[in-house]
Amino acid sequence: MKRSPLTIAIGAVLIVIFGLLLFMYQVRKSETAVIARFGKVDRVNSQPGPGFRLPWPIETVYTLDERIQNFDTHMDELTLPDQNIILLTCYVGWKIEKPEEFFVKFDRGSIPAAESILEEDVRGAKNEVAGQHPFPDFVSADPRLMKYRQIESEILDKVQGKIANQHYGLDVKFIHIKQIALPETVSQNVFDRMTQERQYYIDKITAEGAEQARRIKADADKTALITLADADSTALKLKGQGVAEMVQSLQVFRQNPELATFNLKIEALQQLFRSNSTFIVDPSMPPVNLLQLDNKTAPVATPGNAATIADPNK
Repeated sequence: MKRSPLTIAIGAVLIVIFGLLLFMYQVRKSETAVIARFGKVDRVNSQPGPGFRLPWPIETVYTLDERIQNFDTHMDELTLPDQNIILLTCYVGWKIEKPEEFFVKFDRGSIPAAESILEEDVRGAKNEVAGQHPFPDFVSADPRLMKYRQIESEILDKVQGKIANQHYGLDVKFIHIKQIALPETVSQNVFDRMTQERQYYIDKITAEGAEQARRIKADADKTALITLADADSTALKLKGQGVAEMVQSLQVFRQNPELATFNLKIEALQQLFRSNSTFIVDPSMPPVNLLQLDNKTAPVATPGNAATIADPNK
């Protein structure tokens, strides 16, 4: 029976594909391939692209993710040196550094198995570090008292120190505090303490404000006293100058009494005509008689004879 060329071509392609599947494997950019021969690690390939292998069951290819893995630890209860209790959750990031060691240590490169071991190490490090830090390092009304970064660094150092001698084939890149909680039995006491701390800072700020207000008031009172003293001194000086000028004027008036009388009459006229009014007076009555242009031609005032004097300002 003759077969068509198309059938033969398809069969050949299938044989080639089957052969490639048996003898080739593919490594992605973010992966590392571990080739095991009869169940034992033979070689590691971290170069992206195709690779050659012997067919199963002689060689088996396992791929491991080279990217940073992360997980959250459980909420662990920690006792602090001041006998307070907190609940702490951490966020852990790690990466495979030595694929062959990681493959052997964790059941052919099982990531869940690695994270289970890491969580135990992180729990131990958290307990050890928590025993060295009082409650205000974790929870405080004053952010300056909290030491999150220092605590995270200490936990990371202890975890890295533990895994360094275990040949896990991995490296912990970071550990961050994700959540801090308090047991219900101590929450109220903690809130009361935080309230007391905040009240302490309120009282401190209030006292500082009162002290500043006292200083400002004292400075203002001092400035006011100095200003008043300067004003009194200036007033006394001006008063002395006025008295001296008055004495000089009296001496002049004593030498010429007629000039003094004339000045008094002028001042009386100024006071009389300060308002816009009309007066009916005797033209010979002082000081109105000063308004007469010529006393010789002025009319003589007799009883019942009066002159009407108009305000010169009108």
